[in-house]
Amino acid sequence: KKTEIAAVANKGEVVTYAISEHIEFAGVHSGDATIQFPPQKLYVETVRRIKKIAREIASALEISGPFNIQFLAKDNDIKVIECNLRASRSFPFVSKVLKLNFIELATRVMLGEAVEKPNKSEFELDYVGIKASQFSFSRLQKADPVLGVDMASTGEVGCIGDDYYEAVLKAMLSVGMRIPKKNILISSGGTESKGEMLEACKMLQNKGFLVYATDGSPHFLGE
Repeated sequence: KKTEIAAVANKGEVVTYAISEHIEFAGVHSGDATIQFPPQKLYVETVRRIKKIAREIASALEISGPFNIQFLAKDNDIKVIECNLRASRSFPFVSKVLKLNFIELATRVMLGEAVEKPNKSEFELDYVGIKASQFSFSRLQKADPVLGVDMASTGEVGCIGDDYYEAVLKAMLSVGMRIPKKNILISSGGTESKGEMLEACKMLQNKGFLVYATDGSPHFLGE
């Protein structure tokens, strides 16, 4: 999993932070990834370690202002990918979801004004935010729609839902995807991914959808 923290520090001390979680596996550029905030599937210990590492980096670099750190997380093993001493595009997104203006706080810090730590936590929110990317593949001839480490998105949307699924569905519809009426193609990857798709495929079939699939998937689903 790829996770990130958007934070504001004052003379090396973290004033406020927001931890978000990428839906896609690591390897997709963060500018193209679908991001959920608050995180829905992170272990408590992972969150604790992310906060600890962020505090240590902020202190070591004596950061005053905005910063963004990206992590790789597998089980509870955390690796830092990069630390950027600037605002990321997660800043406006988490600010809106948390209803706390990160940029205003960062600006006041950089101007030398006294800033108190806000008494707000992402883990008390009763809704979920999704930031999804907008792509223009359909407008470009011979464009390769497979995502990788180079950024390909041309815009993004932020959506809020009562739960993860509602927020994702709103976001996907907002960037131009349509809900299929009768047929759907599944390309699911390895055995583990096929297993994760199983319940979804059963639901689609029960709803009357005709499910098409690539290579090994029809045999797996049939079994």
